[in-house]
Amino acid sequence: MELTKQVTNNRALAKSICQRLRDEINKLGFASVEIKHYPNYDEARFALVKDPYTGQNNLDCSWYDEVKNQRIGKLQFNSDGTFYAEYDVIKPHPGKTKWFVEGVSAWGNAESIKSEPKLLEMPE
Repeated sequence: MELTKQVTNNRALAKSICQRLRDEINKLGFASVEIKHYPNYDEARFALVKDPYTGQNNLDCSWYDEVKNQRIGKLQFNSDGTFYAEYDVIKPHPGKTKWFVEGVSAWGNAESIKSEPKLLEMPE
């Protein structure tokens, strides 16, 4: 029951976070056919995870690839009202050949969502 309540209570913010992750991916300049999946709150698997510091439950949302055997993204709502999300892209940067896009991340709370790409420099 608590899981269902947390999934419902976090829905509006989660949809905003997913949109922010999609926007961050799109800002990188990939062609539309290159990105096969985007984070969608309703497609996540949900679980409650006990926060070792507060003892309260955090809502864990995880996305998996089409075969459902490898996690490709995660969004965690913490008991203090903050969240952290990351979503895999795993592709060379479309406009900067020296960079590889590992994924995108977002963090914050209901009043402030921050995001950025997670880039790695390609070896020469």
